[in-house]
Amino acid sequence: MQRTFMARFWPALLVSLCLAAPASAHPHVWVTARADVVVENGAVSAVQHAWTFDEFYTAMAIEGLDTNKDGHYDRKELAELAQVNMDGLKEFAYFTYATSKNAKLAFDPPQDHWLEHTNGLLILHFTLPLTQPLPVQGANLTVSIYDPSYFIAFEFAKDDPVRAVGAPAGCKAALKPDDTSEDEQNLSQAFSAQMSTASMAPPASNSFEVACAK
Repeated sequence: MQRTFMARFWPALLVSLCLAAPASAHPHVWVTARADVVVENGAVSAVQHAWTFDEFYTAMAIEGLDTNKDGHYDRKELAELAQVNMDGLKEFAYFTYATSKNAKLAFDPPQDHWLEHTNGLLILHFTLPLTQPLPVQGANLTVSIYDPSYFIAFEFAKDDPVRAVGAPAGCKAALKPDDTSEDEQNLSQAFSAQMSTASMAPPASNSFEVACAK
């Protein structure tokens, strides 16, 4: 019973530790991110996330959650874990930061959150609606996904990392070039040197932008 309890609430524990993680800490959880910017009626209305957790985190988090013992983890079995994730992420603004023309944008509470277990990995899905829809033409929208404490390392997927869904022709989403600080780059290099595989290295850029051709 105790192991099952800890497996369900481990994600909240990890998120809470972000506050205490020193600047020199290396990541303890790796997330591969995909994001869809939702455009409706010519305005950006939301950001839809799909975060794939690493295999080690997944194995710990799902322990004891296969309640019907069928070898699969369905949405119902993962519902409580999904809620714990969302409750824990609230304090950290869901690690999602958006700006338009250097002005910070606000998000409403998340919608449609759920977890799936695919190919041995957990994927967290949720939607963050913009408090005020933003006209996509001339928006100069930039969205960053990162943990300032570096306890959780985010890296965008190599295939289709970001999309502008419903955007008019000439508007698209694309990753931004590396704009990390020198300290962050030094930390990344030091961490990479300690890892045995390049795939475990921290991401070069955690931001993407949405722009429309004039």
